[in-house]
This record gives sequence, structure tokens and C-alpha cells, in this order.
Amino acid sequence: MQNFIFPVENLPSLADTNLFERGLEDWLKKAENSNDESLTNFITSLPKHKNNRKILKAVFGNSPYLTQSILKEPAFFKKILSIKPDVLFTNLIEDTRKTLKKETDLSSLMKKLRIFKRRAALLTALADISELWDIEKTTRAISDTADTALQIAVSYLLRTAAKKGEIVLRLPDNEEKDYGLIILGMGKLGAYELNYSSDIDIIVLYEAEKVEYIGKKDVRTFFIKLTRNLIKIIDERTADGYVFRTDLRIRPDPSSTPVAISVLAAEQYYEWLGQNWERAAMIKARPVAGDKEAGYAFIKTLTPFIWRKSLDFQAILDIHSIKRQINSHHTNSSIGVKGHNIKLGRGGIREIEFYAQTQQLIWGGKNPDLRTSGSCESLKALTKAGFVEEKVSIRLTEAYHFLRKLEHRLQMTNDAQTHTLPKAPEELHNLAVFTGYDDTETFKNEVLSHLKAVELYYAQLFEEAPSLSDNGNLVFTGSEHDPDTLETLCNMGFSNAKSVSDTIKGWHHGRYKAMRTTRARELLTELTPELLETLCETVQPDDAFFRFDDFLKGLPSGVQLFTLFHSNPKLLRLVAEIMGDAPRLAKYLSKRPSLLDNVLAPDFFAPLPSLEYLEKELKNILHHASGYEDILDKCRRWVKDRSFQVGVQTLQNIIDGKQAGVALTNIADVVLNKLQPYVEEEFAKKHGYIKGSGLAIIALGKMGGQEMTATSDADLIFVYDVPNEADKSDGKHPLPVSTYFARLVQRCVNSITSLTAEGRLWEVDMRLRPSGNAGPVATNLDAFAKYHKEAAWTWEHMALTKARAITGSKKLKKQVNEIITDPLCRKRECKKLKTDVSDMRNLIFSEHGTTTIWNIKHVRGGSVDIGFIVQYLQLKHAHQNSAIL
Repeated sequence: MQNFIFPVENLPSLADTNLFERGLEDWLKKAENSNDESLTNFITSLPKHKNNRKILKAVFGNSPYLTQSILKEPAFFKKILSIKPDVLFTNLIEDTRKTLKKETDLSSLMKKLRIFKRRAALLTALADISELWDIEKTTRAISDTADTALQIAVSYLLRTAAKKGEIVLRLPDNEEKDYGLIILGMGKLGAYELNYSSDIDIIVLYEAEKVEYIGKKDVRTFFIKLTRNLIKIIDERTADGYVFRTDLRIRPDPSSTPVAISVLAAEQYYEWLGQNWERAAMIKARPVAGDKEAGYAFIKTLTPFIWRKSLDFQAILDIHSIKRQINSHHTNSSIGVKGHNIKLGRGGIREIEFYAQTQQLIWGGKNPDLRTSGSCESLKALTKAGFVEEKVSIRLTEAYHFLRKLEHRLQMTNDAQTHTLPKAPEELHNLAVFTGYDDTETFKNEVLSHLKAVELYYAQLFEEAPSLSDNGNLVFTGSEHDPDTLETLCNMGFSNAKSVSDTIKGWHHGRYKAMRTTRARELLTELTPELLETLCETVQPDDAFFRFDDFLKGLPSGVQLFTLFHSNPKLLRLVAEIMGDAPRLAKYLSKRPSLLDNVLAPDFFAPLPSLEYLEKELKNILHHASGYEDILDKCRRWVKDRSFQVGVQTLQNIIDGKQAGVALTNIADVVLNKLQPYVEEEFAKKHGYIKGSGLAIIALGKMGGQEMTATSDADLIFVYDVPNEADKSDGKHPLPVSTYFARLVQRCVNSITSLTAEGRLWEVDMRLRPSGNAGPVATNLDAFAKYHKEAAWTWEHMALTKARAITGSKKLKKQVNEIITDPLCRKRECKKLKTDVSDMRNLIFSEHGTTTIWNIKHVRGGSVDIGFIVQYLQLKHAHQNSAIL
């Protein structure tokens, strides 16, 4: 009979008879294929003895994963049953190190490491379910297994690189020592708290100055490649399984940094951009492979970052908000068992860990005794220091041990990376049995007891800190997406929740100038829920959000604005409304965030200024311009700033569309009047002036009718008047009259349309000039009058109904307006007028017509038809009453 060392009274009962019978059948088949007589006898005799059979029932009847491990390792299973687990585990690690110390073949290394992991996991699991090892010893063994695998893999990679002539090792017998490669274990690995299906979170660092690199590339490339090969060795699934799933996303700003980063870059990141959740993560950091002395030295340099000696109120709020972002309305909801996540759910393991870590962050700067990494160890330290009541510490520790045990049973059933209790009654019953309970109800009551205790104490810790969100989880810390947060974002109205979450994480990583300071990031933490809620009130929340992201990119700093949002929620709502419902305003605000200062001015929402006020304002601005290019920029900036005010007032329903049209047209009139003299002056530096001449700009279309919108072009005609005796200009390079004004007009158009650092004013459309595109860009006043008296088409007179001279001398503008009015007041033959108007409308419809009612301009009955009706009636009746023009 096998010398059985496990206490059978502690083993779980058999949950699934069919599973056990299949496992036993497969076990006995192993004897048929064994060439080892001793092993064959062990296999066949084991089930015949009561104690041995009980352990087979405990494994085969509960865990397919452990069953397969035993079937693959009958010889090692024999050792497990006869050698004390502490001794066997130590021997397993030592033997594996010796075997792989000089390994040169990658495939062989990967195979042997996977066998090592399988044996270590099997041994640990059997010591766990028989209760020979407690939770701390179990998690320590799993963590030691990971450490060993990483150290062997790193040693192999450095040894191999040296043989290839890429590096020179200082200590060939101890490849990792003093070489500058640091593998930090984070999270559960760092705290020796790994579970059976844990990822191992690691950060790979290197000290370039310690590396004697003689390869063809560079140190940075070398360590990035080495890290990828390390992940391949540990993480890749082969026929023999995998060693550990490996996660590198807890490193500084993982979406922007390589898989291996220099110690200097990491130090700078944590000093300037490190977040409170990263401080919490660093509590558990420890060197697990590579140059451990260098690793401990690196962690020591981070002491001021992790353990801040003094915390202001806002920093404490930010630490609390890591969890406060989770909707914690404990009184209105109940904890269940079926489908409950015992790690992330209410009352779960994460709440126990966070209960300790938040208080460590707050008080550990002044009290070094609180700088512990293990969860239970940290609770004891907090109790000893007087920050946690002893009864609370004892109860949370009990809950932690129970939930970790339950987590282990969940994971060792099928080697599944899960923390969620099954919903199906049969599966829940099987889990209860595997955990050591005879009936499901007792098991459920025990689970609920622990979850509720944790929830109660956790809620008390944050009871004075109000929830940041009423919608649900809004958690943007850590390297992974919080599933409940993604669900909350979807429920709020975002269609691309992962992109929204990624972007907010990027804000916290300080990728924009506005987010470079700790204070700005702390303020943003508080603002984010309200910001998201406000953006979701817009028509397209996703579009609004990403426009706000563009806005943040343009901010030179964030503290002032975020403080402003805190003290003035109406401003935040206005910005959200702009981002969601006014894309053009949003785009301009992103380029000119300083416009928000204007919004706060007392007159921003007051009645819009008069034409006279606008003229004085722009005149004063241009008076301080430093040159022609500066004049163009200042004109553009002024037009867009004033147009922004009109847009916001329209958006807020302070003014209607008609008032907005007049306001935008006034802005255009003023800027063209003020800009034209500067253009003429600049042009005259080379070509001089034509004495007694004048140039007028005629506005048509929406500008002429004082109906401009945010997207209007400028429909313009340029008319000049010269004395009869004039034949050329008087400058250094004189030009004939027609050439002079043609070039001057082109210069005027360029001043409006050219793209400067401040953009352009408008696109200019000159197709309504006499003879259209075939005519000259500048028209003589007499020729303009003759054309509209003798040659213009009806549709051109229709266009003239909105024409008005907006620049030039008073005399010239009066002449132009009289010329415009004269043909419009001519008596017309009604039938021909109606036919011409109808033909023109049909021509436009053939090019732009639509049956889509949302195209309110060109659809039948839309704004084009309204315009044609009005123009027809004006041309028909103006000879009787010119006032209708």
C-alpha cells in the first residue's frame, strides 16, 4: 500500500460520479501503456485502498484539469503521495534549475518549463485541497513557480545572446547579476499572492549604461526583442500548454511605450505623470528576475512617488475616487451568489485589497511600518498603527481567506481564468462540494456572509465621500478595461465604449499638455462623470466626446480650465453642447480654447453689438498690427471670435436664425470695409494709385441679403470707377487701368481666401459678375450699368434683388446702388418673367434636385423655392413700389 501523507478527513467529497468514473478508467489505462513495473503496480493498486481512492475521488470527481495533470504525470503523482509537499516542492524547483542551467535548445526549454509548471500546480493544488497548506503558503508556492520560470527564461535568453555575440556577460556563471535587466513582478505576483489562473503582471526595465552591447543594432532594440522572446517562452501555448499568461500592460503608458523601457524613462514617467492607481500598484512591486539588486534600487528611487509624505485634500480625494468612480449605492441593491464576481464584484477580493491599499497610500508616507505588500499583512499593519479596528481586520482577513480559497476551486476546476460563480444550480452544487460543503444552501449562506461583511466595511471606509456617478461604474484606472464601466458607457449612450475608455485612460497618462500635472489629472478624475453625462445629452455622444478630446489636445494647461468647470458647471454644459451639436464651433474652440475667457465675459450673452461698435473694435485691433500679414491674421481671428459668439448665442436660443444672419453679415461688412484700404495700400507700394478712382465691392446672395450662415460663401462683384482722363497708375511699376484693377481685385480676393495661420475668411464666388466666368474680374462702373440695362438675363436681375454695395466711398456706393435698383424697377412682361424664373428653377433642380425632405434648400418647397417666389414678385411689382426691394 502507498505511503499516504494527506489527511483524508480534509479532502473534498466527490461532486460528479461520471467524471470520477471516466477519470478512473483513464487512470487504469495508464498501466497498460507503462513499461515501468513499479509504476504499473502503483497505478493498478492505488484505487484499491480506501485512503488512496478518496484522493482520486477528490480530484477526478471535481477537477478535469487536475485529472489531466495526474494522467500526464503518474510518476510525479506517486512522489506527491509519498514525499512531504514542502520538501517535494523545494526539490522540484532545485531540480528544474539544475536541469535547465545550461539548456541551449529553445524548444526543449519551453517543453521542460511547461512540465515544471504542471507538476508545481498539481503539487500545490493537492496540498491546498487537503489543507496541508494554507492560503498564504499556496499563493506563495504559485508565485515562486512563476519567479523560477521567469529567472530560468531570462538566464537562457542572456546566455544565448552572449553566444550569438550580441552582449558580453560580466558573470558567465550568474547571467542576471549586475547586468541591468530588471523584471518587476506587479500585483499578485509582486505580493506573492498568485492564484492558479493568474496572469503575471510584469514590467521590464533596463539600465543601458550597465550593458556591454556589441551587436549590430542598439541596446533598446536588443531588450525589446529579448522581452518579446521572454513572453514567447512563458506565455505561448504549445502541445504542452503554457507556463503563465503574461501581461505587460501595467508598465508606464503601455499604448505609447515599448515592451521594455529604460530605468531613466520609467523614473521620469513616475515623477511627472504617475497616477495614484500606479502608486497603489507599486506597493506590491518587487524584482522577480534579472538584476534584483538593481530592481530594489529602482523601487527605492520611487519611494517619494509611492509614499508621499504629505497629501493635500485633493490628492486624498483622488485616491478615494479610484474606487468612488464605482457606483456604490449599497442600500438599494443586494449581493447574490449565482453569477457573482468574487474578485471585482461587491464584497469581493478587490474591495479587501483596496481597503488596505488606499489607507496605505494616505498614511504610509509618514509611517514606514505600513509599507507592506500582502493584503492580510497590510491589514495587520494598519491595525497595529491604529487605522483599522482589530475586529474589522480579523473579519476582512477571514473573508479574504475564504474568497481566495473559493477562487482557487473555481480556477483549478478547468484551469479557467474566472472569478465568476456559476449560475447553473448543478455547477454551483459541484463547486460547493469541491469547496468542502455538503449542501448548496450552507455554501451560499457562507458566501453571502463574507461578501456582505466586506461590503459593509468597505462602504464605511468611503461613506463620507459621495459617489462620483449615479449611472454605474466609471473606472478608468489600471491597464485593463473595467467590464462594468464599458457597460455603463453603453447604457449612457456611447456606441464605442472601448475607444472612449481608452481615450480617458490616455488623458490620465498625461499625453496632452493639459494633463501633465498631477493637479490637472486629479481635477479631471472628479470632472469625468459629469462631463460624460453632459456629453451624453447631445445628439451624437461619441462625436461630442471625441471633439472634446480634440479640444483637450489644444489646451496649453488644464488646471485653470478644470477648476473653472468645477466652479461653473454651466460652462461645462455649454462646452459639451458645442462639442455635440455645433461641430464648426467645436473645431474653432479646439484651435482657440482661450475663447472660453470671452464666454465668461459679462457681455458675451448680452445683445449683439451694433455695426458702429464692431467698426470701432476692429479698427482699434488693426491699429496695433505689425504688418500686412498680421493684419490678415487679426482680421481672421476677429471674424471667427465674433462669429463664435453669434454661434453660441444661436445654440443657446438667445437669438434666432434671422438675427444671426444679420449679425454674421455685419461682421462681414465691417471686415471687408476695414481690410480693403490695407490691401490697396499694400498694392500701391509697387503699382501706386490711379488718382480720383474708386473700387466698390458688391455683396450678393446671403451676404447681400444679410442672411449669412456659418457656412456661407461670399458672393461678390467688384466695380471700379475712374476719371475719363486716367490711363494708368502712378507707382514704380505703373499699370494700365483695366490691368491695375484686375490685379487689385485679385489681391482683394486673396486677402479674403488665402489660408494663413488663422485660416481663411470665406470662399469667394464671383460667377454673378457681368458675363459670369467669361467676364473680367473687375468691371468698369459704366460697363456694369450698360450690361444690366441692355444685356443681363432675368436670372441675373433675380440675383441683383439681394445686391448691395458694401465698400467704397459714399458717392461710389450710392452710384452702384442706383445702378442696381434701375433695372429691377423696370416694368416687365409677366408671362416672360414667369417663364424665365420657372426655367431657371428647373435648371437648378436638374442639377441639385432631390426628394429628400431633409435637404431643405433644394427639395421642392424648400428655401430655394421661397427665394424664387420672392424674387419673382419683386421683379414683377418693383416698378410700382421700389420699397419692396
